[in-house]
Amino acid sequence: MKTLNWKKFALEFLSIFIAVVAAFALNNWNENRREDRAESKILIEISNGLKKDIDDIRINEGGHRHGVLACKYWRKIIQGEEVAQDSLPIYYVGLTRDFTSLQNSSGYETLKSKGLELIENDSLRFQIISLYEYEYYTLKKLEESYEETQFHKNYYSDLSHLLAPNFVFDKKGNIVSFKKPMAISEADKNILLSHLFKIEINRMFVLDYYQKVLKKVMKLQVDIAKELDE
Repeated sequence: MKTLNWKKFALEFLSIFIAVVAAFALNNWNENRREDRAESKILIEISNGLKKDIDDIRINEGGHRHGVLACKYWRKIIQGEEVAQDSLPIYYVGLTRDFTSLQNSSGYETLKSKGLELIENDSLRFQIISLYEYEYYTLKKLEESYEETQFHKNYYSDLSHLLAPNFVFDKKGNIVSFKKPMAISEADKNILLSHLFKIEINRMFVLDYYQKVLKKVMKLQVDIAKELDE
């Protein structure tokens, strides 16, 4: 009887143990599935945000390239070279135009709220953190607060003061052309040229950084796609 009772007890214990282990394994499996789904959902959200970021980057790049062309245009005018005067208004506006850096960071903010370790791939996690915490942060600073690249604040007053007396306006007050020859002293001419030099150099610096960020954004897109396919 005792032997039979022991066997019955052992069998019941084993059944309970297997049931507990199976329940734990099932719960762990379900938890892993939830985490995998959460990771995939966040990666998709980040990837969709990156598509919009690329559009914003290219718009700003176009604006800075136009600013570089404006510098070249006004340099020709100041140095007495012939230019198309119908382009004058747009190059005047574009000369000191500033831009804002917009990032679609909702996916990254969601990731931070759930825990960065949700991204299991260490390399991918590092790329994401680096892009949002460093590259995008630096880009925003360059566009919005770095003193050297605040073109309107730094140069508009001087440029308009020296250039405006030479503008020809129509009856509606629109700039239509530029008086020739330009009425300006040699000293003021040098001030204008030095401003154009600094604007062009700094816009080229910003454009160079945009290109570096754009390459990292596009690489991250590719790596996220690979991770989602696995």
